Amino acid sequence: MRSHGVARATTKEIAREAGYSEAALYKHFDDKTALFVAVLVERVPSRLGEVLAGLPARVGTGDLEEVLAEVAHEALAFYGETFPIAASVFSEPAVLTAHRAALDRLGTGPHVTFDAVADYLAAEARAGRIDPDADPRAAALLLLGACQASAFLTAFRGTGPPADAPAEAAALARAAVRGLRAP
Repeated sequence: MRSHGVARATTKEIAREAGYSEAALYKHFDDKTALFVAVLVERVPSRLGEVLAGLPARVGTGDLEEVLAEVAHEALAFYGETFPIAASVFSEPAVLTAHRAALDRLGTGPHVTFDAVADYLAAEARAGRIDPDADPRAAALLLLGACQASAFLTAFRGTGPPADAPAEAAALARAAVRGLRAP
């Protein structure tokens, strides 16, 4: 998947690389998308899922900018690892449609990250910690979209991860929070 992308990697090639038969692969995974999701969950070195799952407990506590910097830091790492693998699903409309349907069936997809951050920001607005007129979804899209753009630019340039990812994450969070501050 890393060398060919999701769309071009065949289950036969994946099984061969893993040292299994293709039939053994299908014993554990319904399809290639389920395998892809398992790779993301098990093999991508990121705490993004853990950080997102912990957001509801952090509402009303701690520094908002620090929380969003942690989210951005993990998102930068996650998108940096997964962008080159996942980008290939956009190469063919039929592949994208099948991938989207499989993710829907698995109850996951890229929207889950955005929804978690938007829900956290909406809860912070209800708690009076951010401007009630701020748009939590737009703020989540700005923060996480910037992380995705950084991953895209890094992959496009072939330069590797940012030299100072924590500083980049902090800068992105600071920019997002400035638009959210309660008056």
